[in-house]
Amino acid sequence: MRFAFVRWLVGVIFLGSVSVPALAAVSASDYRASLLEIYGRYQGVLALREACSSAFPQARPANEKAFVAWQNRHKRLHDELDQRFALMVKAYSKDDQDYARNFGKYQGAILKQREEAKQALLLETRGDLEARCKGLPEFLSSRESDLEAEFANEWLVLRQWQLPRK
Repeated sequence: MRFAFVRWLVGVIFLGSVSVPALAAVSASDYRASLLEIYGRYQGVLALREACSSAFPQARPANEKAFVAWQNRHKRLHDELDQRFALMVKAYSKDDQDYARNFGKYQGAILKQREEAKQALLLETRGDLEARCKGLPEFLSSRESDLEAEFANEWLVLRQWQLPRK
């Protein structure tokens, strides 16, 4: 599930030229497209989890167990994705104060968009949503939910932009 806002946000952040030397190896549009694909899927998984928890509370324990295992298994990758998003916002911002404002604004908008996606899922026919939710634990343990495996080419593009050392 892709989010229109995530697409807009990534587009806004990369309007004009971003003067980050590490981007020389990859164009801003390639970076933007790759981040969009991965981050959109990540947010889609979160929205589905939330919709399933809301619609089928009796399945919540099994779904949460699978979700926690998925998060633990891919923690390094999810952390890197969050860091790349934050770095992109920082590159767009003028200073630390602007960054804090932008980061809060964009995170809030992403949460709102995810809530809208959840509500859209909840409007699906009960049978369709139930099938998706019953399959959530299996999905979360499958290769299809492995963002690194499913988006290998996109990660190659993203990793041409080196992250700062901690």
